[in-house]
Amino acid sequence: MALPETDTLVSYPDGATSSTGTVLHVEPLPDGRSAVLLDETAFHPVDTAWPDQPADRGTLTSASGTHAIVDGVTGGIRDGKLYLGADLPVRTGAEGWTFVVAHVLEGAVPEVGETVRVEVDAQHRAALSAGHTACHLASLALDAALADAWSKDVATDALGNPAFDALAIQRSRIVPNGSLDTYRIGKSLRRKGFTPAALADPVDVAAHANARLAEWVEAGGAVSIERTESSLTARRTWACELPTGRVEIPCGGTHLESLSELASVTVALTTGEIEGGVELVMETTATVR
Repeated sequence: MALPETDTLVSYPDGATSSTGTVLHVEPLPDGRSAVLLDETAFHPVDTAWPDQPADRGTLTSASGTHAIVDGVTGGIRDGKLYLGADLPVRTGAEGWTFVVAHVLEGAVPEVGETVRVEVDAQHRAALSAGHTACHLASLALDAALADAWSKDVATDALGNPAFDALAIQRSRIVPNGSLDTYRIGKSLRRKGFTPAALADPVDVAAHANARLAEWVEAGGAVSIERTESSLTARRTWACELPTGRVEIPCGGTHLESLSELASVTVALTTGEIEGGVELVMETTATVR
């Protein structure tokens, strides 16, 4: 079966939770499962390079029946070979590659050329979208709360504050209606001018961040994903209207359409000693209306 030569077209950035597509390729997997590649899909896969948002849940319906999609991963094709998930050696968008969404199924699979229907669990998607939107807000609020902790000029975030989140982040995981972000404060960050003493009272830092988050949620600004075309590798930007103006952050995930969908966003911060520095964990909770 020939592999696709063009990127998968994706509709999840526009909020779609269902799609119709043509089966382009079926790849048998070592565990007895199969990866089904379609020309287009509404199913959000895990990004291998930055797996912050998990894959959607959903089903694929073909002539052989309706089957659960047990996983969704990003794949890359080069020189007639398909690399999936952790085996993909390059970041999505690398030159000379074709990038695809792989729908992983167990059991019966559709035929190449068959038209199939993808249905995404809309409730689960909505919870992840709320968590991802809240994650971006929380990162901006944390940067603002730590804006005075720097002795040197560093890169800034979308609001013009020193970008603590971008400079210190180690892991970010989107969960239903929230996120968990882990930061490292070590020698590298101190050399950039960050003062670790600013985190001596993480409860106080969280209080400052939460005050700002409450203002932003109360304002109920519009949220959108901006993109110029529909391929999986197209540059996508999260845009949000805040009281201080419009902010934009590159992002490939799914999001709410407005902050008015949220009743609140709050963060809790904890710190702990690790080898060579301090670890900060930010747990973000979004409450939807």
